Amino acid sequence: MPPHDSEPLAPPVPTPVDAPAPTPAPARPGYRAVFRVREFRVVFVAHLFSLLGVVVSELALTVLVYDLTRSPLLSSLTFALGFLPYLIGGTLLAGLTDRLPPRRILVVCDLVCAGCVALMVVPATPVAVLLALRCAIAVVSPVFNGTRMATLADILGEGDLFVLGRSLLRIVSQSALLAGFAVAGVLLTVVPPRGALGVTAATFLVSALLLRLGTARRPARAATASGLGGTWAVLRDRRVRALMLMFWVPPLFAVVPEALAAPYADEIGVSTAALGLLMCALPVGTIAGELCAGAFLSAATRSRIVLPLAVTGVLPYLLYAPRPGVALATLALFLAGATGAYTLGLDARFVAAVPEEQRGRAMTLMTAGMMTVQGVGMAGAGLAAEFASVHTVVAATGVIGTLCLLAAAGEVRATERRDGADRHMTSR
Repeated sequence: MPPHDSEPLAPPVPTPVDAPAPTPAPARPGYRAVFRVREFRVVFVAHLFSLLGVVVSELALTVLVYDLTRSPLLSSLTFALGFLPYLIGGTLLAGLTDRLPPRRILVVCDLVCAGCVALMVVPATPVAVLLALRCAIAVVSPVFNGTRMATLADILGEGDLFVLGRSLLRIVSQSALLAGFAVAGVLLTVVPPRGALGVTAATFLVSALLLRLGTARRPARAATASGLGGTWAVLRDRRVRALMLMFWVPPLFAVVPEALAAPYADEIGVSTAALGLLMCALPVGTIAGELCAGAFLSAATRSRIVLPLAVTGVLPYLLYAPRPGVALATLALFLAGATGAYTLGLDARFVAAVPEEQRGRAMTLMTAGMMTVQGVGMAGAGLAAEFASVHTVVAATGVIGTLCLLAAAGEVRATERRDGADRHMTSR
């Protein structure tokens, strides 16, 4: 991690004997430099297969549940169950990410997902069991994602290569929102839902095989406390708490226009094609912002723009106040997505702030929180839209979200001043 005026450098992380040393980062690495690391290439391809499995399984299972029950409620509940169990897995199972070897965790999580999906394929599986299996996949997902994120720091080091590697995985995830459901939709025209789920099971198995054969065996980071006690051990650090808030607060408000895209399209009387444009604008903006920040900005610049970009992230939603047409609403969503470039600098600050022996748990908590708040944000948006027009709800989100982000940014600044004062006292 390159030095910042307001942050202490993280202590060097010892490299296990049987794991390859992280590739030293050049002065100004780019995305190509990340792909030169063989282990990252394996993780990247495994991520593609795992992501494909998640996207296809979500759509196929939703269609299957609706076919079996003809119930829109149960069908939509299938999607909701993808968010809610993240909180359970992220808090109760987070300690495993530091207490067990990371490669073992990644492989086992993929195998658990493959096994759950394989059971969904069985024709005799009742709907209640299908939903329970969906929950099981969601419970292990934050453990998998947190472990993979922590392992990236082992593979790429804690500097700019790690930041760019994380950025690439996020770009792929955002791209899946654009193309993944289209691929799943085409697949469902060729095979029935259970057949699509069978394809999903295979993608999880491929991911597990790649991670098992293509990544190095690394020992557990530390025998940290398990359960909620270990979670508190991470969260009692004020600096870590403040940085986690900067990961959690923006998506809580950012998802509101997406959650209300269909009602808004109906409110202004536009076509289904226009609805698709509204749904694509935010992820396209996010991808563009990430690519520009990763390719053209230095690490120091990305660090300086973290708070300004984060605080202004939902301000474009104020453009919804006059109930705009598709063009202006699309522009607002694109601009809001582009401010997501703040995450590159935030990633660097976070990995520097968390002790190495707590890294897996901290990153699992962070990813679990991000998914949970998105579910809360979607539910809150739907509830608010029951009492006010959609454009009013989105515009109000721009105001309320900005105020909350200012408070979170103020807490981050306070921890920076505290750390600076601590260093000054230590150096005297």
